[in-house]
Amino acid sequence: MKRALFPGTFDPFTIGHESIVRRALTFIDEVVIAIGINEKKHTHFELQQREEMIRRFYANEPRVRVASYDCLTIDFARQMKADLIIRGIRTVKDFEYEETIADINRKLTGIETILLFTEPEMTCVSSTIVRELMQYGKDVSRFLPKGMNMENEE
Repeated sequence: MKRALFPGTFDPFTIGHESIVRRALTFIDEVVIAIGINEKKHTHFELQQREEMIRRFYANEPRVRVASYDCLTIDFARQMKADLIIRGIRTVKDFEYEETIADINRKLTGIETILLFTEPEMTCVSSTIVRELMQYGKDVSRFLPKGMNMENEE
């Protein structure tokens, strides 16, 4: 079984993540959505809420798992016995950065990184912008995966 690690500091509605996961599942057996724990980075939802929302969203897809990690991505990829690391990109600037990181990861671990662009309609919107719009009470449903419940559940 081939396993891909999809790392990040995901809010459940990270822009474009659904299309990345869907496409990854066309060539990989299992995708582990790995939520990085970064105490300094503000997210709209707490870690447990993020994990639960992502699990619920992918409840009908047994090939997607969710895990959290607080170490280097390459160390976590080894722990998870990942065959690939998947990174989502929206812009050429993202591509240049991720390509450099992919090369470093490959040299340090031997694990290949696959860079997947989000679908074209997502390229001009960032997760940060969506979170900011939410903070001001704006409707962001058009940027979210279909069926995503964005209520901040207590």
